[in-house]
Amino acid sequence: MDDINLHYRFLNWRRRIREIREVRAVRYQERYKRMLKDGDTLSYQGNSDEVGCYVASRPLSKGNCYFEVTIMDTGVRGTIAVGLVPQYYKLDHQPGWLPHSIAYHADDGKLYNGNPVGQQFGPKCNRGDRIGCGIYADTFDAGLTTVFFTKNGKEVGSVVVPVAPDGLFPAIGMHSLGEEVRLDLQAEWGTEEEDSVMMVDSHEDEWGRLYDVQVSGTLLEYVGKGKSIMDVGLAQARQPLCTRSHYFEVEIVDPGEKCYIALGLARRDYPKNRHPGWSRGSVAYHADDGKIFHGSGVGDPFGPRCFEGDIMGCGIMFPRDYEEGDTERERQTEMDTHTHRHKKRVRQRRTHTHRCRERQR
Repeated sequence: MDDINLHYRFLNWRRRIREIREVRAVRYQERYKRMLKDGDTLSYQGNSDEVGCYVASRPLSKGNCYFEVTIMDTGVRGTIAVGLVPQYYKLDHQPGWLPHSIAYHADDGKLYNGNPVGQQFGPKCNRGDRIGCGIYADTFDAGLTTVFFTKNGKEVGSVVVPVAPDGLFPAIGMHSLGEEVRLDLQAEWGTEEEDSVMMVDSHEDEWGRLYDVQVSGTLLEYVGKGKSIMDVGLAQARQPLCTRSHYFEVEIVDPGEKCYIALGLARRDYPKNRHPGWSRGSVAYHADDGKIFHGSGVGDPFGPRCFEGDIMGCGIMFPRDYEEGDTERERQTEMDTHTHRHKKRVRQRRTHTHRCRERQR
């Protein structure tokens, strides 16, 4: 009899363990509606009349207290929201609209804190921007915590909110065709020091045109799709080279998959979806094949290929008697460009996209 009772107790124990595992599997499962999830990419799949929403499988905690979303495409309206919600949040509402949720909305820069009416909070966000959301791990006190938001790694603001019994779960909302983001639930914030190793006077407002390229201090990062020959990222300085500033350098911090990085000079109205050197009015040294492209899609052998850690430079050798503002002389004078490459070791975290530092002399 004791053996039979022991056998039944063992069977009950196994059944109980199985039930607990099934409950946990359901409890910690990501939820989304009117969205397509492909790896870490989320894209809106509705008809623009209905909200699409994604809720992560686990809440933020002291060990994992921050996440980021990179806007790959703003779609028709750019109605993308990033924030925190309860576990079983209604997926047909934007994060921040319902009680116990909070979100930063990219289209208007407003903060929605449990209310469909937002309050002015920060700048609007566009394609290529990174929106981050986190909690200060040391602020859990009496059911309250401080939630903060960032844009491109810089804090926008913070607010104290109540914590739901099950915690606060990362959430992304979208509401128009074509919207697409890349989600990083393991992102870190406030721990990087390498960007200060080689800081120079180079900021986002010094770039006249940025297309599918994100600027963070002296770091340039390609954030486009990279699926076709037209998916080119372009960063063009606001000011041309001159006799006082006739040379600049780019250090390849991460070559990405194929090191399709080009360095050169181009006219002010250069096409945004063409590598420098491919079209008229431009010349560029291409890192992946070491060729020089001068207004043509066909390059000529020029120098060595470049890799991670290499520094590529480009400049103009002005004639000794050259005077700035002499437009007639500018038309008559042929200005030589020169490039060079050498090895240099730096500390930098790896990514899956092109990343390089810009330095100007």
